[in-house]
Amino acid sequence: MTNSLPVTERSRLRRSHARGHFDRETINTILDAQPMCSVGYVIDGKPFVTPTLQWREGDHVYWHGSSASRALRQSRDAEVCLSVAILDGFVLARSGMHHSVNSRSVTLFGTAAKVEDPEEKLRKLARFVNGLFPGRYEGLRPDHDQDLKATMVLGMQISEGSAKIRTGGPNDEEADYALPIWAGVIPVRTEVGAPIPDERNLPQVMVPEHVNTFKY
Repeated sequence: MTNSLPVTERSRLRRSHARGHFDRETINTILDAQPMCSVGYVIDGKPFVTPTLQWREGDHVYWHGSSASRALRQSRDAEVCLSVAILDGFVLARSGMHHSVNSRSVTLFGTAAKVEDPEEKLRKLARFVNGLFPGRYEGLRPDHDQDLKATMVLGMQISEGSAKIRTGGPNDEEADYALPIWAGVIPVRTEVGAPIPDERNLPQVMVPEHVNTFKY
């Protein structure tokens, strides 16, 4: 496995080439930082995009959903596009043209494959839960056979795609720096709030460590 993905016709950046990254370390870091993703696919010649959660294992990325989901059934063994994005800030410039955002994103292309083996699927789902909440899966009610039958897991090798990153302040036209207009960056961040217990929790059930220490 190489340390970088190949630059292909659909993965290369048409503009702002300096923001493009093809090394696996950068791509993996962004994937690991943002579980929310969007998966694009085609049904009857028409494009669709579905938001879902993804997780990475080595050089593969996985997502799951209902076995009855048209999105997953149509994505199986088909070409898909998976994308994640993290908003880091709003960039205010001295003209509307040069306003922008600081962000990190990854776009991947490939063929989605269904995880067929039930034991492997169970391991993938456990990895998904524990990846967000370390140690939680082992303390849950074991999955029923029907749980697994009702769930489909798709995966895709990370072999084609790219990351795009923008940082820093506005890039104004040189003459505009003399204008009396405020410019700069408004940082954006996601914050984790205090846990809200289910009202039907049993009285003796304590808040687990992986909830109290959860970080996003």
